[in-house]
Amino acid sequence: MTDLAPYAVKETIGRQFEENPAHNRSPFQRDRDRMIHSSSFRRLDGKTQVFVYHEGKNYRTRLTHSLEVSQIARTMSRTLKLNEDLVEAIALAHDIGHPPFGHAGERGLRNAMANFGGFSHNSNSLKVTTKLETHYPRFIGLNLTFETLEGIAKHNGPLKGRLMKHSDELTDYIKAFDKKYNLRLKTQPSLEAQLAAISDDVAYCNHDLDDGYRAGLFTIEDLKSVPILDKIIRSLHARYENIDEHMIIYGIVRQLIRLMVDDIVTTATTNIEKSKVKTVDDVRNYGKLIITFSGDMQKEIKSLRKFLKANLYNHYQVVRADIKAQKMVEDIFKLLISDYRLLPTFWQSKIDNKKDINEIAITVGDYIASLTDKMAIEEHRKLFNPIVSL
Repeated sequence: MTDLAPYAVKETIGRQFEENPAHNRSPFQRDRDRMIHSSSFRRLDGKTQVFVYHEGKNYRTRLTHSLEVSQIARTMSRTLKLNEDLVEAIALAHDIGHPPFGHAGERGLRNAMANFGGFSHNSNSLKVTTKLETHYPRFIGLNLTFETLEGIAKHNGPLKGRLMKHSDELTDYIKAFDKKYNLRLKTQPSLEAQLAAISDDVAYCNHDLDDGYRAGLFTIEDLKSVPILDKIIRSLHARYENIDEHMIIYGIVRQLIRLMVDDIVTTATTNIEKSKVKTVDDVRNYGKLIITFSGDMQKEIKSLRKFLKANLYNHYQVVRADIKAQKMVEDIFKLLISDYRLLPTFWQSKIDNKKDINEIAITVGDYIASLTDKMAIEEHRKLFNPIVSL
């Protein structure tokens, strides 16, 4: 790591619980490995990105999405001379706390938990890695480094103060954890965390485009209405005279990712020079994000997102699935909170005070968030269909 830029994270502030260093891994490689071996990470394979788990056709899941984010982030990290190990750890961890059914499931849990400390997948990712995953006899959680936890909590920027943009992410759990371990929630995240976050944007724009096309929700001809995609499609036809349509979507995704990555690297390099940051603390105390898209690319992405909203996210098939998924989550929560004895025995054991409705609600929320799409569907069926075996 001797060739890292001066404003890159070179070493960790530390962990919640002190441990001896690993002999053959950096602290951030150790973080990455702990997440990969966690049960929560494996369950991402059964959790929705856009299309629910059982719909088939090899659509993206939260697991494949996390791997794509990691790959994109690592590529840019090396070019910008940032800490690739930390970038990878944050990228792989950023969705580890996502509930079933993607954003529909998150809406359902957020509604259900509104009076019980709130819910956001960023907050739950922090909770999973610091409390719910129990692998070690000396401490709870995975005992990740401060820098990885900071990147998880501040995935979308500061969570306190004038720079805060997402108030619903400041849950009771983050507040309590920050009070004890100080994640510096008013400051910007490290450049490594910023890079992981923007790689998330690159990944989901492209794989939602790919999955939506493969689902038959729009055609290559429809994609020509988006200026940046029209240019790419024209270039593919110019280069390959008789290119098959099913190959065009691969070409679109490849070229669009490359254009976005090149734009981020160029813009970040310029922003770093303008900001005059020299250290990690300079980055944290800077008044705005440094890793961004250029103004021109932001306009292109706005046009692409408008297309995806109209043709994918608001498509009646997707909306129907989302509404059903959200209702399932809310139904399960409402029933389980009415009688904690309906919870599996393992989760009942986590409730210390069986008369404390707040503690029961939090445990029910943790349980539901841990489920895969298929598990949640089965749980709803068992709880509400009288002829299904429990």
